[in-house]
Formats: sequence, C-alpha cells, structure tokens
Amino acid sequence: MVRAGTDRLNNNVEQVNALNVFPVPDGDTGTNMNLTLTSGLEEMEKQAAADEVGKLAEALSKGLLMGARGNSGVILSQLFRGFGKGVAEYTQLTARQFADGLKQGMETAYKAVIKPVEGTVLTVAREAAEKGVAVSRQSDKLTDVMEAVLEQARVSLDRTPEQLPVLKQANVVDAGGQGLVLIYEGFLAALTGEEVVSPVAQPVNKAADLDRLSDIAHEQSAQSHFETGDIEHGYCTEFIVKLDPAKVEKTPFSEENFREDMGRFGDSLLVVADDDLVKIHIHAEYPGEAMTYAQQYGELTRIKIDNMREQHSTILESEGEKESPAPTDAKPYGLVAVAVGDGVAEIFRSLGVDSVIQGGQTMNPSTEEIVQAVKNLHAEHILVLPNNKNIIMSAEQVGNLVDVPVTVLPTRTIPQGLAALLSFNAEEEPEVNRDRMMSSAHGVQSGEVTYAVRDSQYDGGEIEEGDYLGIWDGNISVAGKTLTDVSRDLLTQMVSDEADVVTILYGEDVMEDQLQEITRFLEQQFPDVECEIHYGGQPLYYFFFSVE
Repeated sequence: MVRAGTDRLNNNVEQVNALNVFPVPDGDTGTNMNLTLTSGLEEMEKQAAADEVGKLAEALSKGLLMGARGNSGVILSQLFRGFGKGVAEYTQLTARQFADGLKQGMETAYKAVIKPVEGTVLTVAREAAEKGVAVSRQSDKLTDVMEAVLEQARVSLDRTPEQLPVLKQANVVDAGGQGLVLIYEGFLAALTGEEVVSPVAQPVNKAADLDRLSDIAHEQSAQSHFETGDIEHGYCTEFIVKLDPAKVEKTPFSEENFREDMGRFGDSLLVVADDDLVKIHIHAEYPGEAMTYAQQYGELTRIKIDNMREQHSTILESEGEKESPAPTDAKPYGLVAVAVGDGVAEIFRSLGVDSVIQGGQTMNPSTEEIVQAVKNLHAEHILVLPNNKNIIMSAEQVGNLVDVPVTVLPTRTIPQGLAALLSFNAEEEPEVNRDRMMSSAHGVQSGEVTYAVRDSQYDGGEIEEGDYLGIWDGNISVAGKTLTDVSRDLLTQMVSDEADVVTILYGEDVMEDQLQEITRFLEQQFPDVECEIHYGGQPLYYFFFSVE
C-alpha cells in the first residue's frame, strides 16, 4: 500500500504543485510531500523482511519524520507518526484496527499544530478517518474501509475552497489535501489490484488577486506554525518529563489528558510524548504550578524558564536527575543557516555561521539534513536560521531529535537571516539573542526578483508565464517584461525617505550591464542611500534586495 501510494503521488507531483497559488519557482507542496513519503518508504524497505505490521509502521514513521520537508511534509509525517503508534503492537491488521490507526494519525497531526486551519489537508484527513472508523464497525473487509476513506477524502477535498478563502478566490482545492487523496488512491489500488482512475484537480485559468491571496496565506501559515505571537503569560517555560514507571503505574499517563490539564496553566502549549519522554512548551504566569503537576509522572529535566517581559532568561536546575554537562571545550553557540547560492553561503560563513545547508525556495532541506548539521557541531546551544517560510516548520522538529538545546529563529528570507546575524552576541543568553536577532530581522524590508512559472494575476494586472516578478515582503508588487524595469520599480516602492542602506545580492544569471544599470539607478534616484553589492550566486532569483 505504501509503495503504491508513493508511486501514485510521485506520478502526479506536478499536478499537485500546479495547485499552489503563487506563480513563482517554489519548493511546492507536491514536491515536499513526495520527497517526505519517499524517505519514509526507503526506511520502511529496510524492514521489508519484518513479519509484523507494527514494525513496518514504526519504520515508516521514522523515515517520514527524518525526511520531512516543508509544512506539508511535516504534517504528513505526523499523520503517519500517529498511525504508527496506533498499530505498534499488532502483527497483522484488521479493518477496524487500520481505521483506528488512521484516526489516531489524524489526531496526532491536529495536536502537532497549535491552531489547526480547516480547509487544509488536516480536514481531509480528519473527515476521511472518521468515515473509515464508521464503516469499520459495519464491515470487516479492509477494501470496504479503504473505499470509504478515499470516497470521503475526495468529497472533503472538493469542499476545501468553501472552508478556506485563499482557495476559493483562486478557485482551486487544497494542494496538501490533493496529495493525501493521491496517496489513498494508491492504497486502494494495492488492495484491489486495480488502477484507481481519478482526475487530479487542476487550477482553472482564471487566476486570483495574488496580493490578497498572499495576505490570507501568510495569516493561515502563521496559524499553522508553533509561533509565540502576542502572549498574556509572562514566562516561556520548557521542560521534559522522564516518565517513571512506578509513578505512571500509580497515576496512569494519557497524552490527551495531560495536554488538557496543562492547558490550565497558560497558553502557547505544545506537548509531544514518546514512550518514555514528554516534552512541554507553555507560556505560563506561574511556571512552578505547571512543573509541580508534571512531576507526578516522573522527573523533570532540561528546564528553561524565560521572563519574556524583561527579555532575559533564567535557567533553573531540575530537582530530579540532571543531564550530563556539555564538554568543557564546547563553545557556547553553534550557528546553522539554510541558504541558496555559493555567494550567499559564503556571506553567512563570514558572519560566523558554522554550517550552511544548501537549500531554499525551490528545494526545502529535510529535517534530517538539519539534524545532521546540528549533530556535527560541538556547542552548548544551537541557533538555526531557516531563511524561508516553508522551512521553518521542518526546522522546528529538530529540537525533538537531538540532545543539545536548539533555538529556531523563524527568519523567512535571506535578508532577514543576514540582518539577524548582525545582532548575534555570543556572550548573551539564547533567549536574549533570539529576541534581539528577530527584532533586527523584522526591521528589514525584503525584496526578490524572479520570474513567473505560470499565467496568473495580481492587483497590477495580468501575469504571463516568463514575466519578471518583483516580490516585496512576500507579496507580488511588480510584474513586467524586462528584468531592469521590474527591479527599478520594486526598489522605488521599497526605498523610503527614511532608508539608509540598500543591499543587493545578485544571482548567477544576472549580466554585468544589468547590475550596472540597477546601481546607477539607485545612485541617481536615491543619492543619500548607501548601496552595498554582493555576489549571491543564487539560481532562479535574480536579485535579493534588503532595505534598512
């Protein structure tokens, strides 16, 4: 089933990618889901000789988690992580056990996202799993259950535009949901031995207003990340509970009940439980109460309490078992950044980054790649700069997979990452660095110039495939037929009277005369603004602009 689902998705990657709203070169949903699922299948194949379905599901879950790319890949990994836990004890699966596993996978994915958004792959997974559970109570045939799951998934997918405004305005269905439907089609084909024929949803020619769409999409994206945002409780509290078998026998542990009880102590809650560990993140006004509650299940370790109002942290020692101290020769910080282009990577290294992972908009690195970069550094604390909105969620999984503390700075662009590094101070505590660096990142206006990969629209008019696009802080602001015209128009919008510095990172396809024309324009139009020019070497994106 997993092989067939992977093949089905792989054969339709471009159709899923075409459902994405933005017409720019992108690490699209179909690509990310396909690479993630392929990683899971590869890990599963290593257990191909196993005679227990639970072992296969465990291997699939491990491979998906390590190979997760982009937000869609992370959510897919959570769906099968929960499924793996649900069937872990089984040698074989009945139809009912399979359906219950899908339901547990859906619940795990919902719990992993603090503010789930309906009209996405989560909705498709939930409604399909619920239908599967209902049918499994009436029939013991797995094919009956899978047919019902697929039928409901298709119905739910068709309804996503009514649930999510960004989809309705673009007149497309959710790309992640379409990817999941393809996987389910492969599952059914493997069970019946027959090819499942179903047309993949295609975007209509009528394009949407991309400015408006990007605003909505950014809002939805922000809701689907584990971001702090505005908080009412003053202490950012993180700790791990080492489950004590004796205590758990006396007070049985339930992840669902634990999460519900912890919710009384604050907000921005994240609970991730494994066989013997529970990791907690919560913003609490009285963190001691939350930890006292958690101690009934075991010892506390890796405690961190940060006073967010004063922008400094206090590291508390656990009264229970303490972790082994880091080697004395470990440096205080290790820095990991994701970047695209040899020139950009070299700039990051010159600013103190220890490990640069090649990746970006068109190729999102996997969680495993970031994990390996972290493990290769000998430091007491790791800072990770994703420098792309679609890599943030993958980076946020890393802290659960390594022993060293990891702080992810949610930088969304290359200019933001560079600005953040200029505010880094190795003498400060991690939370102080995070606040200061993100403040600098948010103080930079980011611009990009690329080209359209499909026909579309924006509020300035029509976009034709091959047009040059000027993107300002994630929104398409300019479209035109020549690179220099689009670049000049974008800079005119970005540079204000208060601007002091404009930094240009030019890509591998930029000609010398094009670069000179842009610099002459800046000198003539904005004589009081300092202009810095660096070779970035990035493909597909002709310029990265930052304005401070």
